[in-house]
Amino acid sequence: MRAAVTIAALPVASTVLWGLLRSSFRGRLVAAPTGERWHDRPTPTFGGAGIFAGIAAAAGAAVAAGAVEASWTLAGVLAGCAVLFAAGLIDDMRHLSPAAKLAAQFLAAGLAVSSGLRVDLIGNDVVATVVALVWLVGMTNAFNLLDNMDGLAATLATVACAYFAIDAVTVHPNRLVLVLALSLGFACAGFLPFNLRPGGDALVFMGDSGSQVLGFLLAALGLAASWTTAGTTVATMLLPLLVLAIPILDTTLVTIVRIAERRPVTQGGKDHTSHRLVYFGLSERKAVGLLAIIAVALGATSVAYNVLDDPRITAVGVLLTFVLLVQFGGFLSDLDERRRRGQVGDTSLRRALTFEPRRLVEVLVDFVAVCASFLLSYLVVVGGEGTDLQRSVFLGSLPVVLGMRYVVFVAFRVYRRVWRYAAPRDALAIATAVAISEVLAFGVVVATRPLGDFPARVFAVDAVVCAAIVSASRLALRLAPELAGLRARGARRRVIVVGAGRAGRSLVRELREDTSARVVAFIDDNPALRGRRVQGVGVIGGTHEIASALETTGAREVLVSIPNAPDDRLERIVLACADAAVPCRFVHRRTETMAPCAEATAE
Repeated sequence: MRAAVTIAALPVASTVLWGLLRSSFRGRLVAAPTGERWHDRPTPTFGGAGIFAGIAAAAGAAVAAGAVEASWTLAGVLAGCAVLFAAGLIDDMRHLSPAAKLAAQFLAAGLAVSSGLRVDLIGNDVVATVVALVWLVGMTNAFNLLDNMDGLAATLATVACAYFAIDAVTVHPNRLVLVLALSLGFACAGFLPFNLRPGGDALVFMGDSGSQVLGFLLAALGLAASWTTAGTTVATMLLPLLVLAIPILDTTLVTIVRIAERRPVTQGGKDHTSHRLVYFGLSERKAVGLLAIIAVALGATSVAYNVLDDPRITAVGVLLTFVLLVQFGGFLSDLDERRRRGQVGDTSLRRALTFEPRRLVEVLVDFVAVCASFLLSYLVVVGGEGTDLQRSVFLGSLPVVLGMRYVVFVAFRVYRRVWRYAAPRDALAIATAVAISEVLAFGVVVATRPLGDFPARVFAVDAVVCAAIVSASRLALRLAPELAGLRARGARRRVIVVGAGRAGRSLVRELREDTSARVVAFIDDNPALRGRRVQGVGVIGGTHEIASALETTGAREVLVSIPNAPDDRLERIVLACADAAVPCRFVHRRTETMAPCAEATAE
């Protein structure tokens, strides 16, 4: 196999770094420790020189051996790498402004796009060009931010290169992608021994000159590997997104946190996913290993989707992938909460993947709900199975709808809500999330495939049906304790609440969480409430009728929520309870002002 010559990247990268470490240049390009950086000693930052040299040498060898043609696309991608390597080297030495770095990134992206890289799955040329530029610049910055711990960026880049190479050999044969993926992968392999050293500190960092080249070249591979493929399927669309999911998620997390804290996104910091794992007990090597394992799992699913090329399997795969990512995100949040409480968190991989069983159930329920809703909407609007084209569009759209639904649900914190205490605003959040995700899914489907005779109103109907089904599933979670209580109502103690005002209503809501108690009646002297139902509980009479109420309801406890009522009424209640040998308790609620804040107490 001629592409094997790309292994030249490994010795070239290693030799260049070995030589630089033994030259006078070693002391001229050094990253000093700061409060914003992870390392604690001065370290050379010319690792990018070895990586770029390895890539260039391997690509040249591949062209000479006939493994790939000397095309404009290859030249454009390598020229973009050269621009970013030069800009990164200057930034490592003199610190370029964010605007200058961004200008260099767009220049590199422009060279790649003008040489033939584009997003052919989008019909509009202008939109396709904009998406390609944003993707290239975005991934360049993602790896620039990801380079925050020894071995992390290079390890994840190597994993991504392996999957791009596999795809280029199997599903989407592409010599250009194969050569560039192998060249970058071997260059990273030559760099890693100098950066990820067991039992020792890094001898060299890749610096901006290396991290930007990694991100840019991986983004270019994503475009060339699948998004320029004719007849693109959903599985093909997912390949770059899943292979590069970790840097994408890390960049998104860091961006959100820094914007929320009003810090510059471009400013360095110790708030990355890898840093959080170390804060909560993992060693740096184990943190890198955990992220690499997740990257391997995500990449394997993306390749599997393409090999199998079955929309139904892809839809299930989207579910499994999302479960993995949601669990990992929840795991990090749990560790962060434990850190604030001064507790030690369980940082094992098992914990990361099995965290929050309730959330797993919700994700699985949503999978069934979204699939059932979209299928029902299709059958109703089309009036049956439909034509071959309609069925094809339906199967191709389902994974997109699933993916967008999950992403927006996370953004709207649907999986962070405690549905047992759901309120109307929670249902509104679901409806809003469904509507937004439906619009996004429709936009992706329209941009990537012709609808033909597939009726667009399927998406409109689906938004309504899905919002109703998902809301109903959450309502079922909210009512589950009450339904369980109804089945065991004979074994629960029967309670009468005296006072149907605000305090009494609040008390009834609290008692519904107590599976050993059941409120059977209200007693209230307000004649307007007599015979009415409050919080689902009937008002059967006033305080003067407490004796008969005890007899007719068979209550075994009385709770008085109006302890400030006139003494004669309270005495009447106490005497009636004493005669019936039923316990009577007074529920006091008060608000006390305490310095320096106000705190509510109940007893």
